[in-house]
Formats: sequence, C-alpha cells, structure tokens
Amino acid sequence: MPDFHYTARTVSGDKVAGVIEADTEAAVLRTLDDRSLFPVEVAVSKDTVTPAISKIRASQLGGLYSQLADLLHSGVPLLRALQSIMDASLNAREKQLVRELRDSVAEGQSLTQAMQDRSSVFSTLHVAMVEAGERASFLEDVLYGLATFIERIDELRGKVWGALIYPVLLTIVGTGVMIAALTLFVPRFEPLLEGVEKPLPTLIIFGMSSLLRESWELLIVGGIAVVAIGVYVFRKVGWRMVEVVSLRLPIVGSALRMVAIARFCRILGTLLANGVPLLQALAISKGATGSAVLAEHIEEASNSVRAGAGLAEPLAEGGMIPGQILSMIAVAEESNQLQKVLVQIADTVERRTHREVDQVVRLLEPLVLCVVAAGIGFLALGLLLPIFTLAGSLGAK
Repeated sequence: MPDFHYTARTVSGDKVAGVIEADTEAAVLRTLDDRSLFPVEVAVSKDTVTPAISKIRASQLGGLYSQLADLLHSGVPLLRALQSIMDASLNAREKQLVRELRDSVAEGQSLTQAMQDRSSVFSTLHVAMVEAGERASFLEDVLYGLATFIERIDELRGKVWGALIYPVLLTIVGTGVMIAALTLFVPRFEPLLEGVEKPLPTLIIFGMSSLLRESWELLIVGGIAVVAIGVYVFRKVGWRMVEVVSLRLPIVGSALRMVAIARFCRILGTLLANGVPLLQALAISKGATGSAVLAEHIEEASNSVRAGAGLAEPLAEGGMIPGQILSMIAVAEESNQLQKVLVQIADTVERRTHREVDQVVRLLEPLVLCVVAAGIGFLALGLLLPIFTLAGSLGAK
C-alpha cells in the first residue's frame, strides 16, 4: 500500500503533519476523521508512487478475466472479487494492476472506466466487450467469453511459432557450422594447397574464409547498414506493402490470409454475441485483425453497412475473403445468426490454417536441410577438388 503525507488541523486549531499507509486517499480521510483531525492537504509520497503498468501478457489477462467471471458468477460483488484476486495473486505486476482497478472501482468508477484509464494494458476490444456486459448486466458471461477468446488466439499463435522453432534452429546451427568451418578448418588447408592450381569452388571457399577472418569488422558494419536500410525502406513503404507481397507468396500467403480472416471472424462474432453494435464491432475488429489489407476492406464494408447495405456484399468487393465464407455470412445475416456463424467460421478457418501451417513446415524443413547440406557439400567440394587434382598429377608421374 502507498504512503500518504497529510497536513491537518486539530480541534483546537493546531497544525499537524504525518504519514499514513492506506489503499486510497478516501481511506486516509476516514482515518483522519477517526482521529478528530481536519485535513488540509493529502498527497501520495513520491517515494511510494507505484509505476504505471505497461504490459501484461495475454495469458495473464485471460486468467484474470476467468477468475473474475467465476467470482461474479458465484454472487461475489465486483469490489470484493477484485480484492480477492489481488490477495491471491502471486505476480507483482498482476497484483498491481488489480489493485489499481479495485481502487478505481472503490472511488465510484465502473470497471469499463477503470480499464479505459489503462489503455496500455486493456485493448479497445476488451474495453468494448466489458462495457457491453456492464450495460446489459451479463458481465460474467462477457468475461468468460474474453478468457476463451484470448485462449484461442494464444493457441493459434503458439502453434504457428512452435512450428517454426525447428526450421529456425536448424538454420542457426547450419550457419554456425559454416562460419566455424570457414574460420577454423579452411585456413589449415591453405598452406597445403599453396602452389596447386585451384578450381573455382576452392577459390570461392578460400575467399570467403579470408573475408570472415580478416574483414569481419566490415561484415558487421555492412550487416548493420543493411538492417538500417531495410528499416528505412520499411518505414517509407509501410507494413501494407510488405503484407501485399507476403500474401502473394505460395502457401505462406494463403496461411497468412486465413489467420487474419480467422481473427476477424472470431473478434466480430465475439463482440456481436456480447451485445456490441455492428458498426462499433467492425471498427474494433478492423484494428485487431493484424492485417492492414483486411483492415482496409473492413473499413470500406463499414461505410456500406452505415449506408444500409449488408455485410457480405461489401466484404466480397475486397477479394480477400473466400466466396464460401462470404456465402455463410450472407445466410447468417438473413437468419439473424451472424454472431454464432462467425465464431463457427473462425473455428473452421483455424483448423484449416493449422493444416496449412503444418504443410508449410513440412516443406520448409527439407528445404532448410537441403540448403545446409548444399553449403556443407560445396565446402567439401572446394577443399577436395584440388587434393584430387594433386593426387592425380602425382600418380601420373
């Protein structure tokens, strides 16, 4: 709990000052009143000001939402539920976040207002869903939905990154082996092959080895320059152009597109299921898909919906969402089951995306192995060719 410095006057008018440890300023005022002191000034001690929460992992937020939903579903009031979570929390950042939420709620703010004041932690998506839940009096259902939503997004992200671990590790190990061979192993052959006619592969290998050993500073500077130029070009071109190029790649582009569509359908369906109006839900889902191209199509669709059109037709004009999904959205709109169908579409698309990611990884692993093997084979060829040439000339004599 923070320390509060106070200045107050007694019943006789004498001025007194001191420090009180309390959760909130209101608690300090109650303590002063109990002591028959009239507060003049109350301020948090600068030494005990708690730093602002900057980042909480999605899994931690999902756990927080789930715990809070369980307590609210059991009939525990919101303020007491936040206090219980804070007391049971073992993580310092999470405890601080829950304490701040509890203090804001204790001062009369709604949970939505408390979350809005901490926009670095709670996204617009989460705030909008909680606001809809508070307005319609089904906050615990919204929190359960948020926890499930975060879990599914985390699962998809984890599968994608988990599938890439082996190819990346293989690339790093292969590069390390090549660098070690060029800097430690190849120099031992140079004196042995001095005066021998060297074929082109050998000249390339020796040149690379010499460059790594004698000009490694230039290579580092060059690498930094390439990264700097890449960052500059990226800032000029923007993420959208990079994404446009990525989406045109075979297999990989299809997987990236389906991941963005799955996120859009799940976010929009979850928002609609929790009472968020369609236009507001589209505005939120537009910024939460992770795709600049799809966000543009959603913005155009929002304008059409605002003018009275349906959702499926303007989304079709973008050309990014497959026709089968658009047909399901159109039928769902007619039957007033859009929120349910969108979540079902997200489940289906995620399963399809998992298969595509597995396919990409299955293709990527042998490709990386072939590249590493080709590099090592070229290195061996460059060293063995002059040895065979020398052995042949000695045998001829």
